[in-house]
Amino acid sequence: MTRVSPELDYEVHNDAVLSVSVDVSFPSNGFPKYKIGPNNEIVEEPNRNSYSPPLKEVVVQETQQLTQQHNRLSVRDLATKFDNNLSAAAKLSDEAKLRDKPSLEGHVLLKKLRDALELMKGCITGINKDEVEQAISLVELLAIKLTQQEGEFVQEKFEVTKLANFLKQASEDAKRLVNQERSFACAEIESARAVVQRFGEALEEEEKLAQNSGKQDVEKLVEEVQEARRIKMMHQPCKVMDMEHELRALRLQLREKSIFSAKLQKELAMSKRAEESRLCVYQLEGAQTLGSCIRIRPRANNAPDLLKCSIQWYRVSFEGDHKDIISGANKPIYAPEPLDVGKILQADVVSDTHTISVTTVSAIDPAPGLTSYVQSLQRRSNADFHVVISQMNGQDYPSHSVHVFHVGKSRLKLSRGWINKTRESYSNSMQLCGVRGGNAASKSLFWQARKGLSYVLTFESERDRNAAIMIARKYALDCHVVLAGPDE
Repeated sequence: MTRVSPELDYEVHNDAVLSVSVDVSFPSNGFPKYKIGPNNEIVEEPNRNSYSPPLKEVVVQETQQLTQQHNRLSVRDLATKFDNNLSAAAKLSDEAKLRDKPSLEGHVLLKKLRDALELMKGCITGINKDEVEQAISLVELLAIKLTQQEGEFVQEKFEVTKLANFLKQASEDAKRLVNQERSFACAEIESARAVVQRFGEALEEEEKLAQNSGKQDVEKLVEEVQEARRIKMMHQPCKVMDMEHELRALRLQLREKSIFSAKLQKELAMSKRAEESRLCVYQLEGAQTLGSCIRIRPRANNAPDLLKCSIQWYRVSFEGDHKDIISGANKPIYAPEPLDVGKILQADVVSDTHTISVTTVSAIDPAPGLTSYVQSLQRRSNADFHVVISQMNGQDYPSHSVHVFHVGKSRLKLSRGWINKTRESYSNSMQLCGVRGGNAASKSLFWQARKGLSYVLTFESERDRNAAIMIARKYALDCHVVLAGPDE
């Protein structure tokens, strides 16, 4: 470095300045541009023609990609990205190696430049010497700046190395996971293929069996049709028609004889029971139909007093092979209810360990017109009956005012005017049956709304009482509840 001054004129010898070694390589074609900032600090001007992004941006970008790699859910993304991660790691490592060499060359260059300036300082004097010293200080500042950058570069290099190792490990894990998933997928595909093959073989066998069985059925049908045609050709059409008429007439006669036989058996059983009742000391009085009352009467003078005997009524099937006790029916009077229709009623009178049984001559017949009356009531949305409360919880009810007994499709309700006395839905704890004894038993029913609450209701007629029982049991059965008497 030379300067012309009016005070001094000197010449610097060529051998005094050391030449720069030829083995130094520069990262660019020109020397870096610096300028002096405040407090004599060296400020490096940014290179506007930089074609590659800074290392920190590369690190941030790779970190984002790594985060996406951890958050992904598809194995195929692993398979497509782990190669890219490996190439990125290799690129970062190569860039670090490239930057390491220029850093070392910069130190060598600055050292040689400082040695040259020191040598020049010893050869000149005056103002030029001050300028040389200032240049030496600038070179030292450049060395300090380069050392700082080198420290930052070492830290960045450590981070890059760490990131490269992490990316390499992640890529290896991804590759292992992809291989594992690929093996699992191959195993599932093979198993599915085996299942499909088995299903195909089973379907083929089923089709073959169906075809064979269909052919056999068709062959049998054809043989039967041919046999029928042969028989029909052998006989004249008029004879076949006569045989059909004879068979129809025989079927009608057989049906009539079966009905007549059943009627004779019924009459025989009735006559047998009537004969037994004639020999019995007790007899049953009253129409043996629904809606009436049947009373036990002594037939002979030597019959035991009914007040001193225990009585129990039973419901017996018409064939006599099944016998059910009627709970609570232990009085001389009993009013049949809808469950007794088609059954025979039997009363056992026990006196001094001696039991006398008396039965109805025939089964209990339905009340005339009751079925049509019940059907007409069911056409309505609700069925209401006027009743009087005779008893409540086993005690006589003092008031004899008229209440309304409402039979609905989901509940029963007892009300007076706008006041609801009791309203209960159908449940397994609810009981409903005819009153099992008493003078007004044919018009009364027993209703247990729930445990601890029961009523004895008296209707205006026997038909209303039986219709209410039948409708309530029908609606309760629709709600999967069976309404019956106690212990039934």
